[in-house]
Amino acid sequence: MSTSPKVRVGIIGCGGITNHKHLPSLAAVGEDKVRIEAFCDLIEERAVSTAAAADHADALIYTDYRELLANPDIDTVHICTPNVSHSEIAVAAFEAGKNVFCEKPMSHSTEQARAMLEAWRESGKKFTVGYQNRFRPEVRTLHASCEAGELGKIYYGEAMAVRRRQVPTWGVFPNKALQGGGPLIDIGTHALDITLWCMDNYEVESVLGSVNYELGHLESAASGNYYGPWDIETFEVEDSAMGFIKFKNGATIVLKASWALNVLDSREASTTLCGTEMGAEIRSGSSYKKDELIYNGTRHGMLTHESLSDVSAVAYFEGREEPPGVVEAKQWIDAIITDGEPVVHPEQAFRVTQILDTIYQSAASGKQVFLD
Repeated sequence: MSTSPKVRVGIIGCGGITNHKHLPSLAAVGEDKVRIEAFCDLIEERAVSTAAAADHADALIYTDYRELLANPDIDTVHICTPNVSHSEIAVAAFEAGKNVFCEKPMSHSTEQARAMLEAWRESGKKFTVGYQNRFRPEVRTLHASCEAGELGKIYYGEAMAVRRRQVPTWGVFPNKALQGGGPLIDIGTHALDITLWCMDNYEVESVLGSVNYELGHLESAASGNYYGPWDIETFEVEDSAMGFIKFKNGATIVLKASWALNVLDSREASTTLCGTEMGAEIRSGSSYKKDELIYNGTRHGMLTHESLSDVSAVAYFEGREEPPGVVEAKQWIDAIITDGEPVVHPEQAFRVTQILDTIYQSAASGKQVFLD
């Protein structure tokens, strides 16, 4: 817990996720609760420009995260770097006595994610991972329904993160050495997280995976990309991946993730849940005009479905819902101030990484992998 009235934050990594999510969200928390003390990036000019653009020109600038961690005036760090560096930085941060907010995924490998867990447990500090989709209103509503037992026993789920042609062409997304993977680890991680969270089932028995490298090097595929053609020469990661996840209680999840797949329906950060009392699904992605939560069940012998309206459906009223990133930041900062627990628990984020890593392992071996 901070000894200052404000949580003092150091930002490590000054790319798109920092500028478009973390800085606006922390600004919304309010200057009475949080202060950004420092920015760190391997490229000094990027750190300087990020600080200036966020109206923090007086913040300290670092190019070595170790120097930032040595600053006693910083009690919390936000790690917004490429996936393969998450573990190294987080472990060092815990050893330096800092609270850690790490962007998703927790890590690209089970081994490195486990090292993060161990360092966190020894530190006694706060730790969370950036799964902001949990804070969307329809996801929170579905989670509440599951907690209340409204769906009955949930025995089947689908975690959907499928894009038709939306390969990111900026940053290091297609770089396997820095990211550890493609759409599975980038957007599949969000769909899997909300599905596991709603099912409240983390007891995995086995994983079977399939990973596809079919479209990344095809110029004809790249030419139709929403963000402009990607570089087929530097595209190193998968273009799509599928996983079949079996749980110890017999439940299953089918996970689908793609940046590029020849399908009509683009459905992202979505889930379908099937229970003994009713089913539910969240429809989200570029094929949908708005995010929706739909329940399906029976009433007096008839099949029914119920679609929840959005919060701004009342004329002349914009609604009270804040962006998910803002809700995420507020509960994180409050957890530090009040010594509470963040919504995203480290053990849950670890299981997501372990499943994704195991899908890659299964695809490479061609075999089902059983977890300890």
